[in-house]
Order: sequence, then C-alpha cells, then structure tokens
Amino acid sequence: MTTINNTISATFHPKRSLLDRVSRQCARHPFRVATAWLIILISVFAVQRSISSKYQNNINLPGSQSSIGIKLLKKNQPSATGYTGLVVVTGDHLTRYSHALAASETNLRRLNDIVAVGNPLAPRSPDLSSNGRTALITVTTSVFPPSLGKGYAPLLYQAMKPVTHAGLTVDYGGGFASVVNPPLHDASSESVGFGIAIVILILTFGSLIGAGLPLVVALLSVGVGVSILGIVASMITFATDAPTLALMIGLGVGIDYAVLLTTRFRQRIIDGYDPVEAAGRTAATSGQAVIIAAASVSVALLGLYASGLTFFGLLGFAAFLCVLTGAAGALTLVPAGLGLAGRHIDRFHVGRITAESGASNDLWHRYTRALQRRPIIFLAVGIAILGVLAIPFFSLRFGNVGADSYPASFSSHRAYDQVNTAFGAGANGPLVIAVNLHGFHGQIRTLVERLETHVSQVPDVAFVTPPTLTPNHDVLVTSVVPESGPNSQATQNLFNTLTNTTVPHITAGSGVHGFVTGGTALQIQFDQTLSSDLAGTIAVILITALILIAAAFRSVVLAIKAVIMNLISIGASYGVLVAVFQWGWGRSLLGMSAAVPIEAYVPLVVFAVVFGLSMDYEVFLLSRVRELWLKTGDNQRAVAEGLSSTGRVISAAALIMVSVFFAFIGSPDVVIKMFSVGFGVSVLIDATVVRLLLVPSIMTLLGTKNWWIPHWLDRILPTISTEGVEEPPAAHPPIAPTVDAIS
Repeated sequence: MTTINNTISATFHPKRSLLDRVSRQCARHPFRVATAWLIILISVFAVQRSISSKYQNNINLPGSQSSIGIKLLKKNQPSATGYTGLVVVTGDHLTRYSHALAASETNLRRLNDIVAVGNPLAPRSPDLSSNGRTALITVTTSVFPPSLGKGYAPLLYQAMKPVTHAGLTVDYGGGFASVVNPPLHDASSESVGFGIAIVILILTFGSLIGAGLPLVVALLSVGVGVSILGIVASMITFATDAPTLALMIGLGVGIDYAVLLTTRFRQRIIDGYDPVEAAGRTAATSGQAVIIAAASVSVALLGLYASGLTFFGLLGFAAFLCVLTGAAGALTLVPAGLGLAGRHIDRFHVGRITAESGASNDLWHRYTRALQRRPIIFLAVGIAILGVLAIPFFSLRFGNVGADSYPASFSSHRAYDQVNTAFGAGANGPLVIAVNLHGFHGQIRTLVERLETHVSQVPDVAFVTPPTLTPNHDVLVTSVVPESGPNSQATQNLFNTLTNTTVPHITAGSGVHGFVTGGTALQIQFDQTLSSDLAGTIAVILITALILIAAAFRSVVLAIKAVIMNLISIGASYGVLVAVFQWGWGRSLLGMSAAVPIEAYVPLVVFAVVFGLSMDYEVFLLSRVRELWLKTGDNQRAVAEGLSSTGRVISAAALIMVSVFFAFIGSPDVVIKMFSVGFGVSVLIDATVVRLLLVPSIMTLLGTKNWWIPHWLDRILPTISTEGVEEPPAAHPPIAPTVDAIS
C-alpha cells in the first residue's frame, strides 16, 4: 500500500508529457492542425494519382519444387515455362472457323510476354471438345500471368477480334482470370459501413458533434494512409487485396481511437476541466492507451513477415500504414476538434446526452455486480460459447479460391464452367512434370515409358500428354490433367503423391531429378507453405505481444491471460469461417454460388489483425482497471469500475468496427468476403464474450494475483506507460446539461 500511495502522490503534480503538450497546442490552434492535415492529404493524393501503383498477386517460393521446375523450363524451353492462361472459344462447328482461329492465334503470339500458343484444331488435339463446340487455346507466358496487370486485357481482346467478329464467344480463364476480371471497387461497402457507424455513434453518445468528430478524423487519416500506400505501391508490388485490407483496418482503428479520446474528453468537460486542459489530460492518459493499442496492432501486422514470404508481409505492411496514420490523426486531429468544440461539444444532441461515467445503479454497474457475485458461472458460459463456435475449426482445409467462386457474369467464371463441361474439371488446372536429364546415361525411351505409364496409373489422373524433350534434349516434359478441379483436396493429394512418391520412384537410380511444377503446383505449394508456417508466425506475434502487455501493465498474469483469451477467441472465429465458407452454411446470404476452401493466407492475416485489434480493447479496459487499482489497491473495485466505465465505449467501438467490416461482405471478391466475416466475427466475439464475460470473471477470481510479476522481470522489462492516475479535477463548475449513462 505504501508503494501505491507513493505512486498516487507522485502523479498529483506530474511533469507534462510530450503527448500532453502536443495535445494542448492542437486544442489551442485547431485550424492550423486541420489545415496541415488537409494539405498533407491533398499532396499525397495528388502524388498518388500522378504515378502508377502496382497491385498484383505475385507468388514467389524460392527453392520450392514448383519454382525449381519453372526455372528449369524457362532455361531450357521458354515455350514451356509452366505459366499459362486459357482462352476458351465456344460456338457451333468450330472447325468451320479455322481461318479466324488461326488469325487470332497469330495475334496472340505477337504479344509481349507470350512465348507459345496452342492450336486446338491441330490433328488429334485434346483441346477441341468431342462435340466440336468448345476449343481451348492454351497460352504460355514468360511471367506469372496475374503480374501482367489489368492493362493487358485490351491487348488480349484485340488479339481475339478475328474470332469475335466471326460471331464466336470468347472467355478467358486460368492465369488470365485476374487480368480480365473487372476491378473490384468496394465504394458501396465503405459507404454502408460508414453510414451504420454514424447511426451507432449518435445513438450511443447522443452528441452529434461527438459522433461526427471520430468519423471525420478517420476519413482524413485513412485517406492519407491509403494515398501513401499508393505511392509506396509504385515502387513495391503489393497484393491486389492490399488497398481494401488497409482501408478496412484503417477505418476500424481510426474510429476506435477517436471514440476513446472523445469519450474521455467529454467526461473531463463534465468533471469541470477547461477545454484545453481537458484535451491535454485526455492525450496524456488515454493517448498513451492509443499508442499502446496502435503498437499492438502494428506488431501483429508486421509480424506477418515472420512467415518468410514477402507477399504476405507486404499485406501486413499495407494495413500498418493506415494504422499509423489513424493513430496520428487521433492524437492530433481529435484534440484540435475537441478544442474547437470546447464546452459546446454536446450542444447538438439526440435524446439523452451520455458520458463515460454513469450512476452506481446503471446497467453496467448492475451487470458487474452480478458477474462478481458468480464469476465461475459467467466464465463457464463464455468458455462454452467459444467452444461450440470453435468446433468447425478442426475441419479447416486450406486451398485457393478459384474462378468458379466469382460472379457468373465474370469471363473467368464462364471460362471455368465451359472447360469443366467440355474437358473435365482438371483441365482448369493441369500439373506439369519436368525431368532434368542432365547427367542421364540411360535409355530415354525407357524413361518416357516409365513416366507415362506410372503417372497415368495414379488415382485422380484423367489424362497424361505424351512426354516430349526440350529442343536441347536436356529436359523431359509432360502435362498431367487431374480428374478434379484445381481447388479440390483431391488435386492437392495428387500433387503430394506425384511429388513425394511417383516422380521419385520413376527417377530412382537414374541419377536425374523430376519436378512437379506449373501454375497450379505453385499455388498448391504456396498454400502448403503458409499453412506450415502458421504456427511459427503466430508464435512470434504472441511472444512479442506478451512482452508488450507485461511491460505496459507490469503483470505476467495479465499478459498470459490476454494471449490465451485471444487464442481461444481466434479459434472460435476460425470455426465460423469454416462453417460459412468451407461448409457453405448461409453462403447464399453472402452471394456465393458454392462452398469454397479457406484461402491459405486469410487465417494468418485474420489472426494478426484481430489479435492486434483485440489488444486495443484489452489496453482500453486494463488501463482503466490499473488506474483504479493504483488509486485504491482494491482489485474487486478496480475491475468493477473499470468494466463499468469502459463497457459502453468498448461495446460502441466494437459495434462500429463490426459494421465497417461486415459492410465489405457485399464485395464480389470472395477473399474480401472472408476477411470481412473473419474480422467482423472476431471483433464481435472479443468485445462481447471475451471482454464482458471471460476477462472480468478471471480477474475477479484471481484477485490481487492479477498484478504479479517476478522482481527480476520487473527490473529488466522496459517501462511503458498506459494511463496514469488522474489529478483531482480543476475547480470549475460542471457543464450545464444533466448527463446520464445508458442503462
């Protein structure tokens, strides 16, 4: 208790922190701050519009089976790189249109980055359907087709004009899907999410100014963040989902942080502080919580680099840019807006004006008292809910979301269906086997026979093309068409069988090595690499977050609890993802025609983002609890008052973030739908079951043990301040309106 009293005494007359001083200056000069942000926004937006940003799904797996095979093909036969796009031509009696098809094939060969074009009308070609109505033109490219970009689509359309002018239908699939699919703009999703956020803020806080300020701040700061991302994307290639992901996260955290600061400021005005003083104190205390929360999200996002895949790490870096600008906006624009509004922040309101603190008999206090009387029951209920939701997680299957999952109006979807009907599902994703013959001294004919015979006998193989030698006779190449589609588990199993068993058996004792490669193989190995790295990447993020929480709250117990709770809630969120997308429960509500596997990189991104966001709520709650613990030394009272004072803010902030995330369900991009559901469900679970049931129950049961930390660890951990203990309010009369709490 002596330590607590000393701490309290030391905080009555603190030296003003940097955040305090900056916040006061922003509150005193709001127009300067707003002008500076507008100038920054206009400048970075103008620069971003004047340059070419690159968003492409480039997959690179150095040293992998598929990558080695692709390099081998490129070196020895550029026309067999393993990178292919498909052009599907449909019409009656296609053999009558041989001149038009030949002209289009010639045009395709003249395009940059195209090294070979198949001829479906060649004698005995397997690329003409048995009824003569569907022709499959396989186009081999020198680069991964998605990297060609949207600007390549008009070139394809121009090349195929002889065929389209002849009245035939042309669709594009395989690697060309991302080239020809229309850009996936999510402006309507952003508008819906933003509109719902406005309604929630007004209903929750009553104050129109208090509701509008967080939204304006989030828009400005995220606008800067997305524009900066566009500038960086002119130098570094980000994934196509990066801008939408950054926008979703930026809007969520930007509104979150601004709501926390605005709520605390309004409480200080009610307590009698001068507006500039209130802004300074808000930043000095709650501003620290914003920094810790933003740091937690940033650590989780940048932790994606631990996967070892640059593609993956850049997704986290894109979102990090918007988190950074969102936090910066909250710590500067919010004080400026609060200083401008001053004591008139609640002048325009709807219904009752509500603030952070409520009466001792309001809903939150009554709920907290009920929980603390029976913490074991509340804990059991929370664990039961999460346990049930997590059950589908054990059926999780990684895969690639294919063209058949996109709207039927997309050319790639039509091409997929036509190929599936005419040639079988496996024709949409053939595998390539390349055998390096360097140093081979046996009979080539024998090796060819063994290759064709053994591969054709493998289950789920529909067709094997006759093996051929490259012009320099250094590589033996054959294509394998599976019976199942490229996104099926059966095709993944086939790849594993060919890689681990069949090809090694064929080449055993011959001194040569074979590789299963091509675009489908590369995607399968990418998925497998991510799933195998999932545990390691999660461990890096967890350990970093563990240290951060322990340093911020000087408690090993709270740090371990936070990590365990987040793991449990993430497991429940994964379960919902599996049930909705993989099992297909309610998929019609999402505008999906079929169930799909879980895109390999979605679970890890969801974990990183949601773990960081849940740390936001953990910091907001625990910082208030710790503040009261330092004041009173009474754990039960600290937990009760901490939950009562932050419950409404956390619930409102979570509802806003959930609304923003769920609004993106309307996106035609299935991966964005997955992110939307994963983020939204995770935040909903965390802000309700975890934050309102599990955390207060556990902290009530543990009592003073919550704050245990070994002396040796306390000495070596850096000190990270969250929210300090408050000084007594200044001697100013309270604000005029009567303030009630929601009950």
